[in-house]
Amino acid sequence: MSPVSKGARLRHSRLARGLVLAGALLASAGTLAQDLLIRNATVHTATERGTLQGADVLVRGGRIHAVGAGLEGGGAAVVDAGGRPLTPTLFGGITGIGIEEVSGEDATTDNRLALGANAHEMTVRPEFDVTLAYNPDSLLLPVARVEGIGFTLLAARSGAGGSIIGGQGAVMRLDGGDQPAGPKLLFVDLGSRAASLTGGSRAAQWMLLDQLVDEARGRLPADAPSALLTPAGRRVLREHLDGGRPLVVAVERAADIRQLLRWSKRQGVKVAIRGGGEAWRVAGELAAARVPVFVDPLDNLPANFDRIHASERNAAVLRAAGVEVGFTQAGDASHNARKLRQLAGNAVAHGLPWEDALAGLTRVPARTFGVDGQTGTIAPGVRADLVLWDGDPLDVASLAARVWFDGRAIDMRSRQTELRDRYLRPEPDAGRGELPRAYPAAGAR
Repeated sequence: MSPVSKGARLRHSRLARGLVLAGALLASAGTLAQDLLIRNATVHTATERGTLQGADVLVRGGRIHAVGAGLEGGGAAVVDAGGRPLTPTLFGGITGIGIEEVSGEDATTDNRLALGANAHEMTVRPEFDVTLAYNPDSLLLPVARVEGIGFTLLAARSGAGGSIIGGQGAVMRLDGGDQPAGPKLLFVDLGSRAASLTGGSRAAQWMLLDQLVDEARGRLPADAPSALLTPAGRRVLREHLDGGRPLVVAVERAADIRQLLRWSKRQGVKVAIRGGGEAWRVAGELAAARVPVFVDPLDNLPANFDRIHASERNAAVLRAAGVEVGFTQAGDASHNARKLRQLAGNAVAHGLPWEDALAGLTRVPARTFGVDGQTGTIAPGVRADLVLWDGDPLDVASLAARVWFDGRAIDMRSRQTELRDRYLRPEPDAGRGELPRAYPAAGAR
């Protein structure tokens, strides 16, 4: 996408300040009001109804009550959308939002377990649950939600001293609550990146996965000398294998994806793929197995030997074959969740239909990760987690004008907006005793 001009940036800065004020006024007037009528919106439902022009959305008790034309609010607060786009709040990707504050500071990251004495000593603890460390007061939450991000999949990561099974995570809504919105999901890392955790060979990953399945399903005695799981680990792994929830597997190379499909069929295990840099090369097999893939649309270079055939058309080819496609980011996903919608726009630029790109940020992750019916669509009965945009939500130049969780308008404020507003103030006059801009203005929060 082309860079935004200096004039455009200034216009957006002024618009953003206006939207912060509008959001604050709406929040102060309607924080307690969960009944809401949004009139005359371009409603992107992310359902089979598609996009509705000039439609209304009625919210009752924090949930969507009706979607259509000419709805009556019956005392509900009314917002005139002026024809602007209305979407569900968006998926922020597979991240560490709430368990990772500063990625370079270990004391602020809680997304991985390292109990082994060294990188070659594998400790398999699928019972490790990162949601227990979730901090709803993290500064990353408001940064994401003022940009229309409403939910994320909290991920457990593999690393030195751990194993290819990173642990459990779940979907978290960014509404300020501290409980998972959906079921616990298990995270697995495969391929060359995880080979150091399996004796230096990716081939050993399948051997160890088969053994772990045997342990969990009671085919290998718990007291066997080669056993890798604790009693709690066996119970948790069995629940994930047999509970109908997908294992979220990070894998890139086409050959590894084929092995994963064979393994999942043989073991009777559902999987969803995270990454899939070469997934387009096995699109037909993925479609036949009904395996969703969460791709990074900017992953288009052979950054390593697992992604020699990475392509900017990955998402488009997968979807054309019938694969459900969602989105996530390969690097620094927690701090850049707001950019995911722009990445989805890149996928559209390379052949993915616009409606499918929106689905990849709403319906697809909600359904894959077990929170459909709560979020991800605009339909009766679903939570009223909504975003009103000032333009195309997949365009880098568009902004979220208003955001609602359960029909409540949020304060459109974050640490980043506060810093912006502080340093946009005129340079203080030291001769008049005015404090430097690093100090908050009188009465500022």
